Amino acid sequence: MDVIGKSRWHNTLLIRLKDSTAVHQLDQMACVKDYKLVWLSPDSTAPNPTRSRYHDSFEEHDRVEHQVYGKAFEQIKSLQGDQLHQQNLRGEGMMIAILDGGFKNADRIPAFQHIDICGWHDFITPSEPALFSETDHGTKVLSAIALNIPHFYIGTAPKSSFWLLRSEDQQTEQEVEEDYWTMAAEFADSAGCDLINSSLGYTEYDYKSMSHPLWQLDGHTTFISQSASMLAAKGIILVNSAGNSGMGSWKKIGVPADADDILTVGAVSNTSPHHIAPFSSIGPTQDGRIKPDVVAFGASAFLVNGRGDIMEDMGTSFSSPIICGLAACLWQAYPHKTASEIIQYIRQSGNNYEHPDNIYGYGLPDFWKAHQLLGAH
Repeated sequence: MDVIGKSRWHNTLLIRLKDSTAVHQLDQMACVKDYKLVWLSPDSTAPNPTRSRYHDSFEEHDRVEHQVYGKAFEQIKSLQGDQLHQQNLRGEGMMIAILDGGFKNADRIPAFQHIDICGWHDFITPSEPALFSETDHGTKVLSAIALNIPHFYIGTAPKSSFWLLRSEDQQTEQEVEEDYWTMAAEFADSAGCDLINSSLGYTEYDYKSMSHPLWQLDGHTTFISQSASMLAAKGIILVNSAGNSGMGSWKKIGVPADADDILTVGAVSNTSPHHIAPFSSIGPTQDGRIKPDVVAFGASAFLVNGRGDIMEDMGTSFSSPIICGLAACLWQAYPHKTASEIIQYIRQSGNNYEHPDNIYGYGLPDFWKAHQLLGAH
C-alpha cells in the first residue's frame, strides 16, 4: 500500500494497491471513513515521449513590423487589454499557476527563456518528471500569457511569474486526475499563487462507473469542483476553459468548469461580430448558474507551440489563458480587492452583461472598463 498523494482540504489520501483484496484492510482502520476506486492500471502504457526538435528563433515572416504585439494583437485588443498594458499593468508582482498535461520544450525554446518561471512539479510521475517532453498543450497555454518577444508575440501578462504544474495524464482518462488536479491546486496555494489557469475539464472517463452524469454538474458534487469552488475564498482566481463539447452529444461544460466563484471561459471567433465557436461548451450549471462566465478568442487564437513556431489553434483551452493573463493585470492595479470582487467586475465589464445567457455568458470582457469600474469603488 503506497501513498501517492494527499489533500489537506478534503482530508483524503490517494493510495495505490498492488492487490485489490488488500482494500479490505481499510475496513479495519477506524480513521478511514470511506474509500473509492479512482484508477485502474491499464493493460499497457506507452513509453514516455521523446523530445521533439524546436526552432531557435521565429520565422522572419512572422514579424509584424508595425505592431509591437505581433500576431497576438487582435486577441488582446478585443478585450481592451492593451489599454491596461499602456498603464504599465502587465502582471508584475502576480504569480500564476498553469495546470496542464505537459509543457513540451518550454524549458529549452529560446523565446521562453525570458519568462519568470518560479518552478515546476509533475504530479503524474514525480519520480520521473515528463512535463517538458509530454504534450505541448501547456506550452501553447503558457505562451498566450507569458511570452514577450516584441513584433512577434507578446502575451497578456508577460511580467507575471509562473509555476508549471502537470496534473493531466495523457495515458488514460480516469477519475484520479481530479485528485492530481486538487493536489496541484493545493500546491499552487502553498506556493503563494494568485491565479490558476486550468485548460482542463472532465465528464467521461475510460470506465463508465467513474464518469459524471449531468446532474452532478452543480459545482459542489464532484471532487474536483469542490476543490475549485474553494479557491476564491482562499484568495485565488481560477480561470478554467469551458470545454469543447458544443458539437457533440454532451454539449455542456464539464468539471471543474461548473464550480462556484470562478471564471469559466468559452471561445468565440476572431472575426467580427465574434460569434460563439460551434465547439464551445454551454451552460447552465445544474443549479441554474450562468456558464460560461465570459468568452475570448478561441476560433482561432495565435500561440507558440512546442516546436517554437507561432501558429493558430482552436479551443476554449486557449481562450482561458488570454483571460487569465489580463485578470492578473487587472488585479495588479487593485491588490486590495478580493478574488471574488475581481471576478465580479470582469463579468460586469462584459458586452453581454445586461442579458447574459448560457452560450456567451456575460460576453467579451472589456478590461479597461473593469479597471474604471474598480477605480470608482
